[in-house]
Parts: sequence; C-alpha cells; structure tokens
Amino acid sequence: MPCVTPSWRHLCSTYKGELEQQLKMSQNPDKPHTSEEKLSVLEDDQEESVDNVDQSVRKRIRQSAPGSHRDDTLKSSPPRLVSIEELMETAKGVTNMALAHEIVVNGDFQIKPAELPEHSLEKKVRDIVHKAFWDCLEAQLKEDPPTYDHAIKLLGEIKETLLSFLLPGHTRLRNQITEVLDLDLIKQEAENGALDISKLVEFVIGMMGTLCAPARDEEIKKLKDIHEIVPLFRAIFSVLDLMKMDMANFAVSSIRPKLMQQSAEYERKKFQEFLEKQPNSLDLVTDWLQEAADDLVKLRCKKLLSHCSDDDGAAGGASALCSTAVQNQAYLKLLKWDHVNRPFPETVLMDQTRFQEIQLELEQLLLTGTVLLVTFSAAGSALAGLPGFAEKIKTIIKVLLTGMHLPSFNLRESLATISEKVCAEVNNCLSQHGFTPFTPGRETVLKGQIQAVANPDNTICKLIDSRIQKFLESYLASSHQKSLPALPGGLGPIQRELEEIAVKYVRLVNYNKMVFSPYYDAVLGKILTKEDSQLVGKSEES
Repeated sequence: MPCVTPSWRHLCSTYKGELEQQLKMSQNPDKPHTSEEKLSVLEDDQEESVDNVDQSVRKRIRQSAPGSHRDDTLKSSPPRLVSIEELMETAKGVTNMALAHEIVVNGDFQIKPAELPEHSLEKKVRDIVHKAFWDCLEAQLKEDPPTYDHAIKLLGEIKETLLSFLLPGHTRLRNQITEVLDLDLIKQEAENGALDISKLVEFVIGMMGTLCAPARDEEIKKLKDIHEIVPLFRAIFSVLDLMKMDMANFAVSSIRPKLMQQSAEYERKKFQEFLEKQPNSLDLVTDWLQEAADDLVKLRCKKLLSHCSDDDGAAGGASALCSTAVQNQAYLKLLKWDHVNRPFPETVLMDQTRFQEIQLELEQLLLTGTVLLVTFSAAGSALAGLPGFAEKIKTIIKVLLTGMHLPSFNLRESLATISEKVCAEVNNCLSQHGFTPFTPGRETVLKGQIQAVANPDNTICKLIDSRIQKFLESYLASSHQKSLPALPGGLGPIQRELEEIAVKYVRLVNYNKMVFSPYYDAVLGKILTKEDSQLVGKSEES
C-alpha cells in the first residue's frame, strides 16, 4: 500500500527521541542471562533499536495524516508515493545516521544502562520473568542431590563473556579461562557429585577483577562479600553488564577520530538517498542561505552608501559575495532562531537541540556580561582586576537566572534580586579592600542600570550582543587557524565562558560543512549569481 513520504524534518525529529531511548544498553541487575535469554550486547541493541523505530514509524504513520504538521508542508514538488518497505528502509538509514552523528559530534557520548519506568508493563513482565528464573535456579540447587543444569549454562555464558573481553595477545588469560571453565569437565563433576561451584565462582570473580576497569573495583570487592550462590550469580551478571558497557564506551572513544570522515560520507549518502525520494528537501536550506546572502548584501550596501563619494570604497563595496561568508552568516543566524514558530533548515536538523542549547547559553551569557560591564563601570578602578570578584558575581547571576527560558520565569523580578545581591557584594568587597562603599544614591543608580537590562532596547545589552556576535563571526572565519581572534572590548569578564561556547559551536559548524558543503555550494551557486548582479547594479547606480 503506497504512502506519502514524510519530510526529512519529520524523520529527524522522530528519530532523535527514539535514538535517546534506543541507544541505551539493556542492563539490569537481576536480569537472567540464560542461553534462552541471551545477554544484550551492543550490536544486538543497535539492531533492536532499528526494529523498534520501525514499529514506531508504522504507528506514527497510521496515526498521523500526511501534511498534518505545519513543518512538513511541501513548498514546491508534490509528495511522491512510496511503498511502506521503502519508507522503512529510509527509516533505518536515518536511525543509523543519527547514531554515527551522535558519536562524532558528542564528545561525551556514552552507552548507558536503560531504566524502565517504575510502573510500566514492560518492567513488571521483566521482573516476573527474572524472578521465575532465579527461583528455578535456587530450587535446583536445593535439591538433594543438587541439579546444576541451569548453573552450568550460566557458567558457560560467563565464560563466553570473559573471553569476549580479551585481546588477541591475551593468550595466558584465555588458556586459564578455557581450562578452569571447561564445561564438559564441569558436567562430569556435577554428575559424579564432585562439583565445587563456589571454587568456580571464586575464579570468575578473580578474573573479573583482572579484566575490569579501575572504576569497577568497588563492585568486584562487593561480590566477595556475597556468600549465597543465587544472589552471587545475579550480582556477577550485573557487574558483567557494567564491564560490557565500559568496553563498548572505550571502543566508541577509540574509533571516534577515525569515524568522522566515514560518518560525514555516510550522512551525505543517506541524505542524498532521501533527497532523491523527496526532491524538495532543501527548500528550507535555500530560504536560510538566501536570507544570509540578503543580510550580507544589505550590509555591503550600507558600506557602499557610506563610501559613495570614494571610488575605491565603491569598488570594494560591490565585490562579489563569498560563499564561505554567506555560510558563516547563515550559521550565525541559527543562534537567533525562533524555534517555536519557524522550522529549522533540513541539513542542520540533527543538531537542532545542540544549536538551541548554545543559543540559550549565549542569551544567559549576554545578560551576565551586561551586568558585569555595568557593575565594573559603576565601581571604577577599585574592583578592576580584583581576584575572585567577577566569579562571585557570575555565580550570583547564574543561580538567579536558572530557568530563565521557562514561560514562568520573570526576568524583571530576577534582575531586581540580582541588583540587590550585586550591590551587597560590591559594598562588601570595597569595604574589605579599604575602599569607601557605595552611597545610597550610587546603589540606586547601579540597581536601576542592572534592572534596565530587561528592556529589549537596552543600549549596553545590544552593545555586548553585537560584540559577542562579532567574536563568534571572527571565530568561524579563523576556525582553521591556530591563533584565536582578538576578544572585543568589554567581554573580558566572560572570556572563558564565551570561548567554551565558541569551541562547541565551531565544532558543530565545521562538521556540518564537512557533510553538506556540496549541497550548500549548489544552492549558493544560484543565489550568489543573482545577488552579485543586483549588488553590481546598485553600485553602478551610486
């Protein structure tokens, strides 16, 4: 049955949430790891995540009529009808692309254990199944004579897990594990009533201690304090899951440098596949780049008019727009984006949340920088360069601006509180260092200046904002150079925070360029030809 292909935006936003849930390694302390219910490893989890996403997509397609979302409105070409199989194949491609992208751009990416909701049906079923398994094991071991069928299966899985941790050169450890956990010999000992399972478990714990990361030493130590065999088995598998997770995260960190180029090519390939199914998937990108080019043209026209009496100035103003400059201007526009009322460009959808987080950080840093500039201007040279003063003020501001982007946040009230705290801190520092504290009149002026920051047209706030944007623009332009751009005046107190944000921002931008530059070049090739002709025409008119 044919269906309408959803937009790239819809798929990316769908899988971002799915990815956060599905990329977590299934790890539970009481999980039975029998041969019937295999231990979840990283590769299995990734495959399962794709299957789960497929089911989610099918459900969403049934529930949502095509075109019901404003963001999915098609602007030029009509939607192409494709089979559900084609859609599922595209869905898997986007999910895998999101995984590779996450590993590359997120330096803190880690596989984490999944935690089921406390009262969910899945958790209840899992707990029931696990309890039944461990109860069965306990019953077998309490028989007279004991039955070791389940216990031997568990030992076999423990053996395979330990062997999976070894590198090719670990010959001695491999021989030890194979020799001690020889399942045929263990079965013979069980049949003859000579099996000492406690001794085997002791060997397992010792080997786990040898192979685990230092961070797991405490968990290994706790295993040695458990003396009942069934709780000990459960704890062993819990720690083995943690060790698996450690190994997977180590593998991720090891391959990240080599993965970047392959990931960029993979993302570009998957986007091209989607573009062939949905030819208008660059409409938002085109609008975004067009606006950036228009911004630069307006800026150059202003310069052109200011130098209209200078032939050399006019010639410089009418020079051709640079593709890199337009792209950088476009990326700067993402830091002022209206995420509520305007859809994000298709090629940056994977990182929309990251760009939004950077935008929110910059908005808070803008207020911090403005308050600091006002404070230092009011205090004069008395507090300039005073160790720790700026950090105290920043801490006060950060605490009181927590949640500033929530609808319930009242900026004016928070700034009033900040002004009180800042004035108190200023007077305290002045007194401690032998200076005269502020008079009530000077306090009133400073409080008024700080509270005035809430005004959208505040001159000082707009000045700091323009300098932050200038610094980020310079950082983008010099991102491939070793030296950092000069810091504009007034930003010294927030230099460290601003540079940290700039590093994250430029990393996202450079990777996005690496992936989508061919598409940007194609779109800008048409835009710049038109813009340049208009710019030259205006120059000739001047």
